[in-house]
Amino acid sequence: MDNETYSIAQVAKIMNAKAVLVNPELKIKKLLTDSRTIAAPDEGLFFAVKAQRNGHDFIDGAYQNGVRNFVVSEKGFTEKYADVNVLFVPNVLAALQHLAQYHRSRFNLKTIGITGSTGKSMVKEWLYQLLATDYNIVRSPKSYNSQIGVPLSVWQITENHNLGIFEAGISTANEMQALHDMIKPDIGILTNIGTQHDEGFDNRTEKIKEKLKLFENAKLLIYNPGYVKGIDMENLSIEQSFTWSTENAADLQVFERLNKNETTYLKAHYKSKQIELTIPFTDSASVENAIICWAVLLALGYENTLISERLTRLSPVVLQLQLLNGINQCSIIHDHYSTDISSLAIALDFLNQQNQHNRKTLILSDLNPEGKETAQVYQEVATLLKHKHAGRLIGIGPEISSFANLFDKSSLYFETIEELIAKLPEINFNNETILLKGQDRFGFAALGKLLTQKVHDTVLEINLNALVKNLQFYRAQLKPGVKTMAMVKAFSYGSGSFEIANLLQYHKVDYLAVAYADEGIALRKAGITLPIMVMSPEVSAFEAIVKYNLEPEIYSTEVLTDFIKALPANVQHFPIHIKVDTGMHRLGFEQQDLKSLMQILTHNHKIKVVSVFTHLAGADETLHDDFTQMQVQKYLAFYHELLTVLPDQPIRHVLNTSGISRHANTQFDMVRIGIGMYGFDAALPKSKGLETVACLKTTISQIKALKAGETVGYSRRGVLSHGGKIATVKIGYADGYNRNFGNGTGKMLVNGHLSPTVGSICMDMCMLDITGIEAKVGDEVIVFNHEHTIADLANAIETIPYEILTNVSQRVKRVYLYG
Repeated sequence: MDNETYSIAQVAKIMNAKAVLVNPELKIKKLLTDSRTIAAPDEGLFFAVKAQRNGHDFIDGAYQNGVRNFVVSEKGFTEKYADVNVLFVPNVLAALQHLAQYHRSRFNLKTIGITGSTGKSMVKEWLYQLLATDYNIVRSPKSYNSQIGVPLSVWQITENHNLGIFEAGISTANEMQALHDMIKPDIGILTNIGTQHDEGFDNRTEKIKEKLKLFENAKLLIYNPGYVKGIDMENLSIEQSFTWSTENAADLQVFERLNKNETTYLKAHYKSKQIELTIPFTDSASVENAIICWAVLLALGYENTLISERLTRLSPVVLQLQLLNGINQCSIIHDHYSTDISSLAIALDFLNQQNQHNRKTLILSDLNPEGKETAQVYQEVATLLKHKHAGRLIGIGPEISSFANLFDKSSLYFETIEELIAKLPEINFNNETILLKGQDRFGFAALGKLLTQKVHDTVLEINLNALVKNLQFYRAQLKPGVKTMAMVKAFSYGSGSFEIANLLQYHKVDYLAVAYADEGIALRKAGITLPIMVMSPEVSAFEAIVKYNLEPEIYSTEVLTDFIKALPANVQHFPIHIKVDTGMHRLGFEQQDLKSLMQILTHNHKIKVVSVFTHLAGADETLHDDFTQMQVQKYLAFYHELLTVLPDQPIRHVLNTSGISRHANTQFDMVRIGIGMYGFDAALPKSKGLETVACLKTTISQIKALKAGETVGYSRRGVLSHGGKIATVKIGYADGYNRNFGNGTGKMLVNGHLSPTVGSICMDMCMLDITGIEAKVGDEVIVFNHEHTIADLANAIETIPYEILTNVSQRVKRVYLYG
């Protein structure tokens, strides 16, 4: 057995699997869990993991993508394909983890395990920056810290590595032991403990105790005692601990913090003496993460003079890919997270999700070898680009240019970004998706600014990972076989059009729903192929509905008759959706319409009823449960009457977001997920279990000191009776910030402090009272996020989260984060 590959027969033995092998000596290099993101399939082993969705349902897709090695727990697979190696195990996830545990045990490298609520990825990446000159480091790609992510991370270990840095994230009790057994950290780091995933535990103490299981038998643990109050740390089987604090006595006690010119000066007590350093960040999260890194290096025995020198050079880490609108109808993906093979594969998968342009371009700098030979790195890159169908390659740097023979002959190469920028007029990027993947030292930020449309300082950030997690939250509640229809009407609740639809298509929802035909047409033009239901079809749009293969919601005999007349003579079985009004009294057929509807549908071959549905008026509230049940019964009676004249059985669906949470017995054939994907569910207390998807932020334009009694804004409505300091920020009612937020009703976060509005909300700006808050022109201001939520804003002006989110103006640029 060599150090980096196993034969499929050896894997079977390690996992104690029942094997059916047609090629027992085939070598396994890649572990695969997603049929959509497969590279080097001939070297891959696909694990049919049962998570939110059953991995066995995607075996066909993996096979079509070239995979011939599978780990399964369900029978009936080998009969379908004769040319595959199959390993049968009782639990596929456990087998994946056991294989990773075995692989980890073969290497005698030092490992650092990191867990906490926030800061894990940042601390991991900064430790990589700080220690890379001393070690060959293997680390978790992106935020691969889950039950599936950790084994994929650990699998990367080779004999060339002498330090591993791995994250471990949990969301429920009894999850950490498996992660511990794979990582087996020598050194443990506990980062910030917050509210994330509280819903998976009985209380905060249980969550902390579960996280601490990662550090069993560690030689060293670095932590802040303030995060483990009430926990008996003496009972942990840890050889040594190193503590840090900004408030109390600790091994590293930071007692002074001073912000100056985009830097933070820190002074601390350590071993009965004072030490100090400066970091190139000022925000509280970055400062805390830097202090953790400071503590780690001190605990490892580094001298503070060297630590100070290295922390001064820390680079910002963008933890997520950014998708933005570019020049010349382009879409730009920024990925400056890291430059290694694993992160490149993730970025290419995101590039392939984008269907809005036929043409794709990758601009790639020299990569970090991460302990591998340079030639091996670029051979792996060439193989990856081939399997991922990455499109045109533009290489930046001397290394990638020297391996041009490995890549497509149409590729372009430049020694520097400046050379590429000089050639931009000749290259003429136009109507394409461009992935920027490069090291900061090459100047990719400057290239990004040239290729990206100018962004208004007020932006709405959409976290696509959070949206997917919310989608999976609802999918996990569905019975096997229940389909999902995702509501993307109203510009996806203000969050975007093709950007959201591409993601939903990639994650295999069954249907999309839009309000009007033009929304569906825009999605079709952007490459969306999913079935799309149009909820408000207009007669004037019938021709376009047919042309773009959209499926109208039919809610009256008049609309049905008009639509049938509009269908071309040669069209047969065009899909339509029948809406039944069972008590919402908005749109839909009622009982008295049933006879005429049945007459039209009888023996009509021009149309096909693909679904029949209704809308529940009060699914989110207990007090309306009797009414909800009445609606369901009326719907079922209507549906069964229709079946008597229909050749096929249409899809049944009645549940919206809140209905999924509260009425599991009426899931029927499909459910409709709407605002829940964006983090809000009126049926869940404080939307428990959902993640915040949107963050609206702006910046400070000017700061003024006011004397007592001076007024602010139109009609002099704002008054600082005792004087103080105001900040003018770049958001107003034209951006969707409601005028009702004026005069203190609205609040925004300025450097972590809630600051009330002063005076009236203007068209393009408003003023905040920042008296007593340290701030400067250009500072970021949060209008809403996970702390100061959309629900908080909605409550302040007595409306609902839908209105806050959908009111965000289209002139506010959307930035999509992924990874």
